[in-house]
Amino acid sequence: MRSMLMASASLAIFLCAASPTALAQTPSGTAPAAASAEARVLRYAFPVAETGFDPVQLQDLYSRMIAGHIFDAPLTFDYLARPAKIVPNTLKELPEISADFTRFTFRLKPGIFFTDHPAFKGKKRELVAADYVYAFKRIYDPRWKSPLLSTFETAKVLGLSELRKRSLDRKQPFPYDEPVDGIRVIDRYTWEIRLAQPNPRFHLQFTDGSTMGAVAREVVEAEGDNIMSVPVGTGPFVLTSWRRGSQIVLSRNPGYRERFFDALPAPDDAAAQAIAQQMRGRRLPMLDRVEISIIEEQQPRWLSFLNGEHDFLDRLPPQFAPLAIPNNQLAPNLQRRGLRMDRRLQPEVVLTYFNMDDPVVGGYTPEKVALRRAISLAYNIDEEIRLTRGNQARAAQGPIAYGTYGYDARFRSEMSEYSPARAKALLDMYGYVDKDGDGWRDRPDGSPLTIELASQPDQLSRNLNDTWFKSLKAVGVRMRFKIQQWPENMKAARAGSLMMWGSAWAAGGPDSDFFLSLAYGPAASEANDARFDLPEYNRLYEAQQRLPDGPERLAMLQRLQLMMIAWAPYRFHVTRYSTDLMHPALQGYLGHPFLRHFWPYVDIDPAAQRASKR
Repeated sequence: MRSMLMASASLAIFLCAASPTALAQTPSGTAPAAASAEARVLRYAFPVAETGFDPVQLQDLYSRMIAGHIFDAPLTFDYLARPAKIVPNTLKELPEISADFTRFTFRLKPGIFFTDHPAFKGKKRELVAADYVYAFKRIYDPRWKSPLLSTFETAKVLGLSELRKRSLDRKQPFPYDEPVDGIRVIDRYTWEIRLAQPNPRFHLQFTDGSTMGAVAREVVEAEGDNIMSVPVGTGPFVLTSWRRGSQIVLSRNPGYRERFFDALPAPDDAAAQAIAQQMRGRRLPMLDRVEISIIEEQQPRWLSFLNGEHDFLDRLPPQFAPLAIPNNQLAPNLQRRGLRMDRRLQPEVVLTYFNMDDPVVGGYTPEKVALRRAISLAYNIDEEIRLTRGNQARAAQGPIAYGTYGYDARFRSEMSEYSPARAKALLDMYGYVDKDGDGWRDRPDGSPLTIELASQPDQLSRNLNDTWFKSLKAVGVRMRFKIQQWPENMKAARAGSLMMWGSAWAAGGPDSDFFLSLAYGPAASEANDARFDLPEYNRLYEAQQRLPDGPERLAMLQRLQLMMIAWAPYRFHVTRYSTDLMHPALQGYLGHPFLRHFWPYVDIDPAAQRASKR
């Protein structure tokens, strides 16, 4: 899932009302929980505005954070287990997997219900197997342009890609009712997925409600293109009010199924054991409401937390690290106020992509590869880490993220190298020299060389832009910036209209496959913003998916990583340390490497919350 280069990663939401005022009720018609002086309300801020709430259409981290609390995936992660452990969510048990890794059978718990919507005509609507089958088929429906499509097309679910192609060729609506061998309902609570080739890790895709959450067909058909605004799920929270780009409020789902805190931490994990002892047996969710503000600038977000207006700070802005966590320990003044910190290295990669279709930086010829490599070598990654990120990051060596299968802590590459001398030598060698005497390098054909980076208007982005500008100026390359808000840049990236743009991708599970899909040709305009398409890479990427974990697959993963570095469709920047801060009122929080939908597992002490306000 994706996030802003200058915000948090990982990768990621609307109510189409003309008025910015909050809704009087949820989009699905469910009345919000009654207000109470002692209501348990978690308050914090996102640094990025939402884009929508429909699981199959989302791509950014923060929109997914909302959707993942509204929609239920079949599986989830144990909140406290480390290393990460997959457990059933709406299923009775883990999926049944055939010996050849081509058949996956899911058995649903009965008695789970959707929140209300007029399409249900006043009746309680139970979650059934057909809802997950329909939700999965929506990924293949061309109408929704799902960024998830490439992930499942490589898995080769029998018949679905062909069904999609017929829909496109005939210019007809996607035929949801046409049977296919790859996915079918067995009975009311059972469904199966069949693949054309082995995929031992296929079930890992079903742990995130923001991507694989169940939706009701009658709601999607009733709402049509407005479905991004109307999230109707079976999860622990419902959307109760929304002001576009300003505030999102969710309340406890009054019809949520009976579910209790039952996380099982490792015996030697003292912090997790303490949470388990405090929370075990409590009914989920414990919160009455969650209030999310959108505060794009880092300083106001930091100050609102310090002043007790927010209970939780998701990722301490790096410029405040020297004040808040000197020597990576919580500052004494914050300790005296009872604040706590949770610091960990993220399973993520922060990157900048080069659009391979762009006439300036794209292409596969030696001079284009040399240009991209020279830009990467010229970029002062040390300055980014030291000044912009407050030493709360370390240089990335390649696409395989820390904490995922295939990561090798010993691996080193030129991605962590800052070498203006090597950059100049590459540019000189391949004809990027100053031909008209204006002090700036030109392209080999004599036309001006100008590098354009898309960016956002916040302070952290401006700091990164300064590093980019100084770095390229030092090697004689002219640079300019295209400033837009994050949602506009994301739309432009998917349309292939940006030369370069930075973002971050976070692991949704313990495997590195997703990060390598960033260069998989069929994923262009989805995860593959660079639009890199190399037949040999595509073949090798598909081959590793069929293998179980082991030495043969590890060798393939490393080969794919080396190919991404050599062809340079991306400049990999850093992996960030995440430091979350909490006021004493927030109870039970412990950061998870992959489970970002933590609201059901935490509580708020209203008395401590009042005391934290300054």
